[in-house]
Amino acid sequence: MIHKFLDYITIERHYSPLTIRAYEQDLKEFCSFIHVDPSTLEPGNVSDVDIKDWMISLLDAGEKPRTVRRKLSSLRSFWRFMLRVGYVNKDITRAIIAPKMDKPLPVFFKESEMSKAQDSLDLADDFPSMRDSLIIDMLYQTGMREAEIVGLSDGDVDLITKQVRIFGKRRKERIVPFGDSLAERIRSYMSARNEQFDLTTQPAQPFLLTDKGEKMTVNNIYTIVRSRMGEVSTLKKHSPHVLRHTFATQMLNNGADINTIKTLLGHSSLAATQVYTHTTFEQLKAAYQQAHPRAKKN
Repeated sequence: MIHKFLDYITIERHYSPLTIRAYEQDLKEFCSFIHVDPSTLEPGNVSDVDIKDWMISLLDAGEKPRTVRRKLSSLRSFWRFMLRVGYVNKDITRAIIAPKMDKPLPVFFKESEMSKAQDSLDLADDFPSMRDSLIIDMLYQTGMREAEIVGLSDGDVDLITKQVRIFGKRRKERIVPFGDSLAERIRSYMSARNEQFDLTTQPAQPFLLTDKGEKMTVNNIYTIVRSRMGEVSTLKKHSPHVLRHTFATQMLNNGADINTIKTLLGHSSLAATQVYTHTTFEQLKAAYQQAHPRAKKN
């Protein structure tokens, strides 16, 4: 029956050769597990327990949940086809729960790394260094995405009330406050920018400019952050999004309410923000394991 299923996804569903080979391999692996020749497989003689046992064996062998979910998907497609053509009267895969995929915890820069980055950038007072320093500090202090900081105009940055208007995904607007130190850095940058390119501060004026006086792009921001943070951090990843993670994690570590962080980040769902609580818990657990004499068995 497997060959009929493969013919179906090849001829009628027009699946790619790579996908077809993956389905065939998964089905053959399952047959091998239940000690049945693929050419003589009788789906009606297979139980949901057989499939569950196979999944458990895969996980025990070190397969990642994502891989096991994909293999289960192959079996589900096969049984749906068997049900469709009337070869079985029940889809036994419907009751099987796929293993949950581990969500990678967000990585973030240490406070000491942020201090080093700022100290090294503050040594120079030329326009590019002032701008790069501002970008690092602004992302760190507001949690903006790179596309959001690129989209800022002068009119979005209020130095009197010390707040920035950010347009996030789907042009959703939010207001994020900032402190005196960032306000002073913004003033210095705008003064240097206006002098460098003979500009005046105007509401529609792009806030961040390149060395040539052009509006910055997302790639410009990414390159600056990767270069600057790569000089001071041991992390493998040095993207603007890591600065966003750093903002959220440090806010939570210092007592901010998770709903407040959700608002500041512009998340539409609290679930998107709760990943940072897992990061904080991992920190607490690591500290406990290291510090408490009874934390680990001798």
